[in-house]
Amino acid sequence: MDAGMVDLLSQQDLAGTAAAGTGIVLTSNGEVLTNNHVITGSTSLSGVDIGNGRTYTASVIGYDRTHDLALVQLHGASGLQTLQLDPAAKVAVGDAVTALGNAGGKGGTPAVATGSVTAVDQQIIASDEGSGSSEQLNGLIQVDAPIQAGDSGGPLLDASGQVIGIDTAASVSYQFQTGPAEGFAIPAVQAQTTAAAIAAGQSSGTVHIGPTAWLGVGVGAANASVAGTSGAEILQVVPGSPADGLGLAPGDIITSLDGKQVADPTALTRMLDLHHPGDSVTLGWTDANGHAQSSPLRLGSGPEG
Repeated sequence: MDAGMVDLLSQQDLAGTAAAGTGIVLTSNGEVLTNNHVITGSTSLSGVDIGNGRTYTASVIGYDRTHDLALVQLHGASGLQTLQLDPAAKVAVGDAVTALGNAGGKGGTPAVATGSVTAVDQQIIASDEGSGSSEQLNGLIQVDAPIQAGDSGGPLLDASGQVIGIDTAASVSYQFQTGPAEGFAIPAVQAQTTAAAIAAGQSSGTVHIGPTAWLGVGVGAANASVAGTSGAEILQVVPGSPADGLGLAPGDIITSLDGKQVADPTALTRMLDLHHPGDSVTLGWTDANGHAQSSPLRLGSGPEG
């Protein structure tokens, strides 16, 4: 199974950090499936193919934030060994499972975590520190195998070695509102459906194809009791970004995009997912003095996911 896996490294220059994860090679020319949170915030991405030991630069083909999945292309890859998802797998409580992945970002031979299925069709809330948004992930397989940060995007295998799910682990910047001893995986049927849609270039309300549109702000939930309004409060502005060019500043609260209300950071993220770099939008905000403002803005190209 190792030969069909990739160790992924995401450089996040704006945050000054790096993140490690795992990917499953779906095609011999280097299409790799992983978790969206593995690539979120990346300004450069690379992958080491376990099968041949080569390192490839990579780019994101598309992603689905609501199912925490992304499809990545390894540049210049060919003849890679692949893994096949088993969308017809029947998963039941008590089934033995094995999770493989790049636990702790150590690289090399994948770490092995064993256990059993403790529940199916589970829901969790996952919060992304980078965007301030949160998503409810549904239909998950819950296991007691000790899945760790870095395992994210790796395969969950059943007793016969079939890939029944995609490991999904919490990390420093991607947190679950659940106990620390619980591990989760995205069922293979959902993973295959999403991967096929991205590979076919089929964007939707959840699937984004291509580069990520960018405002250049870090946001959090607005404190309505203090600011008197709801929206996404700007916590920081990246110098030279579209937001900086518009004169936005920390303390301003983004309230609308193209006339649609922005209730919170999650709503803003979902609205931006429907756009691409170069799109023109109309941004509404309330400044630190409580004055409502609105202006056209051209979205830039930002970090992935």
